[in-house]
Amino acid sequence: MSEFTDANRANWDDRATLHADRGQHGYRISQYIDDRAAISGVVRFDLPRLGSVEGLRTAHLQCHIGTDTLSLARLGAHVTGLDFSANAIDEARRLVADTGDDVDFVVADVYEAASVLQPGSFDLVYTGVGALCWLPRVDRWAAVVAALLAPGGSLFLREGHPILWSMDEGLDDDLHLRFPYFEREQPLEWDDDSTYVETTRPLTATRTYEWNHSLGEIVTALIAAGLRIDLLEEHDSVPWLALPGQMVMRPDGEFALGALDGVAPLSYTLRAGKPS
Repeated sequence: MSEFTDANRANWDDRATLHADRGQHGYRISQYIDDRAAISGVVRFDLPRLGSVEGLRTAHLQCHIGTDTLSLARLGAHVTGLDFSANAIDEARRLVADTGDDVDFVVADVYEAASVLQPGSFDLVYTGVGALCWLPRVDRWAAVVAALLAPGGSLFLREGHPILWSMDEGLDDDLHLRFPYFEREQPLEWDDDSTYVETTRPLTATRTYEWNHSLGEIVTALIAAGLRIDLLEEHDSVPWLALPGQMVMRPDGEFALGALDGVAPLSYTLRAGKPS
């Protein structure tokens, strides 16, 4: 798997630099510097489901450049962000240095998280949108989550729905299921110089590898790791333009299907607890 991981890491190193642009491109990082109360749209969407995180020891896995991470900190959590991209962590540290938010960051592969973070010490493990598709085995991820959580702690996950990952985004006249819904040993291979936000230049590390994981596989992996499913809510929107030509942006910044609104789930929120 090292070939796949190395290619994906190079791609995310490249994305991190572009996503952290301080102007009007990328993640529009300046909003977090200018407004010390600003939180990301991803975290804001799930506030009613997330509940209070005040004082919670939190691990944010696959944190990228830290916008969701600092958002959790601004809600009162004590957060450590982890990502396999050194560039992403450098940008995350630069961001919180500019904003003054108290967040720690660690460079590590998510599968190694329980080796670099203290096992059993977190009240909350948080994973945001677009993370699981980069992992070849969802059961290994679930075992890491369970290892990190303290008894009584919770996983909180918002993700793109595996039905969405199965769709061919290149066809703009209808919805087409083309790619595997279930986890496969061999990944899908992509070669694309664009990313999901506007950037100042194309990507230079363009080759990536992805794996889908069915909703049943994700839930079963978490149960097998000893966690209890407390919430599973499917949504008709995602926080990026996943299907160009077929989506409309809602006032909250989420994208939903236009003419085919409501015919398929596009994302989901899952919460799972570790028994006390």
